[in-house]
Amino acid sequence: MDAEVDWQGGAIFRPVRTGNAFEETVQRILEAVKLGVFGYGDRLPPERALAARLGVSRETLREALHSLQAADCVESRRGRYGGTFVTYRLPAPDLGELARAVRDMGTELEDALTYRLVLETGAAEQAARRELTAEQRERFTRHLTDLEQAPPEEYRRLDSRFHLAIAELTGSPSLAAGVAESRMRLNDLLNAIPVLSRNIEHSAAQHRAMAEAILTGDIPTARRATEEHLEATAALLRGFLG
Repeated sequence: MDAEVDWQGGAIFRPVRTGNAFEETVQRILEAVKLGVFGYGDRLPPERALAARLGVSRETLREALHSLQAADCVESRRGRYGGTFVTYRLPAPDLGELARAVRDMGTELEDALTYRLVLETGAAEQAARRELTAEQRERFTRHLTDLEQAPPEEYRRLDSRFHLAIAELTGSPSLAAGVAESRMRLNDLLNAIPVLSRNIEHSAAQHRAMAEAILTGDIPTARRATEEHLEATAALLRGFLG
């Protein structure tokens, strides 16, 4: 694909607040790629807009992009249709990598799963409470459609984007950032789970239920459907680990 995607991205592209502007800028862009906000071939936002969103100078942003290009995560193209494009690809599911990631997490796994459950059920409930604009509804529906039509190799990335979109509907930058942080803690594990057709069917029904509840303002169903979905994912993860 060769497109500038919708980069609402409040969960990721919040202002850099530490003294390590270069390092944190690299971190934010990598998170956006690994969490699926941008996929392979997508064009990043223009430098001026991205620097303003991150609250860094264009010089700092260019240094970060240059470093990411050296690491084969992005590439710069010149010309009328130029810009900075993502060249990073999510790794294929790998049970060996899953086992290694679990060993690295140790006892943090259950903590991370609990943290995600609390944050994302709360986010879905809050999103259902809000009066959403027509633009927000259209964007969110598009994320759901993209996920439902995703080929297997794109499924995990678009699944992540869908969950982040719910967090952004809450209107709370802090909550959206928390959901993104929670997702990053589990990202390697979630990406390592094989894409099973039966599980995708179940997830599709759960995602649709979550989206419909949020869009209709059905707060109890939004929370219940999200909880059911996250518990199913956790059960699948534990199954492969067992």
